[in-house]
Amino acid sequence: MNRRLFFNRLLIGFGSASIVKERGYALKKKNKPMVKTPISICTWDFKKANFQAGMALESGKDALSSAIIGANVEEENPKNSTVGYGGTPDREGTVTLDAAVMDHKGNCGSVLGVKKVVNVSSLAKDVMEKTPHVILSGKGAQNFAIKNGYKLKSLLTEDSKKKWMEWKKKPIYNPNTNIDNHDTIGILCLDKKGNIGGVCSTSGLAYKMQGRIGDSPIIGSGLYIDNNVGGAVATGLGEEIIKIVGSFLVVELMRNGKTPKQACDEALLRIYRKNKSPKFQIAFLALDKHGNSGSSCLQEGFSYYRYKNNTNKNLKVRPI
Repeated sequence: MNRRLFFNRLLIGFGSASIVKERGYALKKKNKPMVKTPISICTWDFKKANFQAGMALESGKDALSSAIIGANVEEENPKNSTVGYGGTPDREGTVTLDAAVMDHKGNCGSVLGVKKVVNVSSLAKDVMEKTPHVILSGKGAQNFAIKNGYKLKSLLTEDSKKKWMEWKKKPIYNPNTNIDNHDTIGILCLDKKGNIGGVCSTSGLAYKMQGRIGDSPIIGSGLYIDNNVGGAVATGLGEEIIKIVGSFLVVELMRNGKTPKQACDEALLRIYRKNKSPKFQIAFLALDKHGNSGSSCLQEGFSYYRYKNNTNKNLKVRPI
């Protein structure tokens, strides 16, 4: 081999190594076999929701459709005070819902501050598929829902109304979200084709100011998917998650070489460093292209469900 050919090959080798380093985690594992086993992960203790998402994946449904099937379970559950029907109202006694969806192609849809529509995750998908927009809010989102066959229904149950009336006697606003006041169901699914989709749905913080919107319906904050890398969802105090564009950050950290767990840890540390002894709860949950999941939280009490190989398991997460 002559000297010129040798050095050309050597330079090509160095160049290739640099590209691999830049593209990180996803590219380094590009030769790993495609995941055939569907996986669903879900924030908090929404066991039935995650199981239904897993069953949908097993039946051959795509990732986003499966995630929405899971979210619909809790949106229709009157005992869930943080999502959908039965959600805790704002200070004026009105329940408003937010949701976002994103598919493996990078398409996304979102609805904000919607009244009297139960399945807002399905509505967000309709915004994605049936309009030229990404986000619809308030009355416009409700009108769009009516035109697409959604039935209007009061979201305030007798139980939520009773608790709201009790709160009004001493109207102290406490945004320190945790088990009794967490505000999100986030589901990430990996289907049989190896594609990732996700959903984030909420009724927001209990007794929030009228018009308040958190991170959940904000693409990149409450939810983000990049099918070449993975996906992430967030839950907790949305104002702090928005400030770092949390879910997008987690995915970018995975792109640059971190595992799902490491990426969630790093994103959370950025919030922790800005707040001295934070009392609020925030958790990130991530799923990569190869089926690995990971999570991180600020406070005790957070767990998530993972469906894989016909097993729906609850995994407790230790605070950082």
